[in-house]
Amino acid sequence: MSTLKLKDGTEIFYKDQGQGPVLMFHHGWPLSSDDWDAQVIFFLQRGYRVVTHDRRGHGRSSQNIYNHTIEQYASDAAELVEFLGLKDVIHIGHSTGGGEVIRYVNKYANGRAKKAVLISAIPPVMVKSETNPDGVPIEVFDNIRDQTMNNRNQFYYDLTFPFYGYNREGANIKDGIQRNWWRQGLMGGIVAHYDGIKAFSETDLTEDLKAVDIPVLVMHGEDDQIVPIANAALKSIKLLKNGKLITYPGFPHGMPTTEHETINKDLLEFIES
Repeated sequence: MSTLKLKDGTEIFYKDQGQGPVLMFHHGWPLSSDDWDAQVIFFLQRGYRVVTHDRRGHGRSSQNIYNHTIEQYASDAAELVEFLGLKDVIHIGHSTGGGEVIRYVNKYANGRAKKAVLISAIPPVMVKSETNPDGVPIEVFDNIRDQTMNNRNQFYYDLTFPFYGYNREGANIKDGIQRNWWRQGLMGGIVAHYDGIKAFSETDLTEDLKAVDIPVLVMHGEDDQIVPIANAALKSIKLLKNGKLITYPGFPHGMPTTEHETINKDLLEFIES
C-alpha cells in the first residue's frame, strides 16, 4: 500500500501507476479509487501515468471524523499532487469528485493542471434554494442521511439500482457491479459518508466554474437519476470559459462503469486534443 500522511495527520491511500502524461482521477461518494478500474487499465495500456486516491474517510484512507468538505478534499488532492511532483495533470472527477476537481483547479492547482473533466458531476450546486429553485429538495438529502445512519448496509445495495439505471425496463443488471459498489462503500467510514452528504449537496461551486480558464470537458448521462443533468451539466457548461459538453441519451450516473467503452473513447479524444 502507498499512503501519504497529510499535514493534519490523515493518511491518504493512493495508487501511482505507469509512465507518461499524467491523469489523476477523483472518485464519487461513498466509493474509492477502485471505482476507476475501467479507466485505469484503459489509459495504462495507452502509455499514461495514472494516479488515483481514496478520499479521506473513504476506502483505505484514514477513517477520521473531521473536515469532510469539498474544500478539504481539494486541499488533500493538492498535497498529493505536490508530494508526487506532478505537473501538466489532467484531472478527472466523477460525481462528488467533480466538485473536488473544479475547486482544486480553481484554488489549489497553481499552474499544475492542464485540463479537467467533470463526469456526472455535482457542480454548480445540487440542493434546492431560493437561488437554485429547480434544485433537488433538501428532503432528498435528509433521507440519504437517515438511510446512511440507520440502514447503511441495505441502502448501499439498494442505491445501486438508480445509480446504474438498473431500475429501468430492459436493463442489463450485473450483480457483480452492484456488489463491488457495496464493497467500496462499506470500506469507508460512516461519519465521513454522513458528513459528505452535506459536502456534495450544499457546496456552491458556481464561482469556481466561472474562474477556471483551462479546457474543461463536461460529460453527463441524460438519464442520470442521482445528479440530474438539468441542474448540473447544463448549468455548468454555461459558466465555464473554456468548456465542452457531451451528453449521453439513456446513460446513468454510473456510466464510467456501465458505459466505459464510450466514456473512455471520448475521454481519450479530449485528452489528446
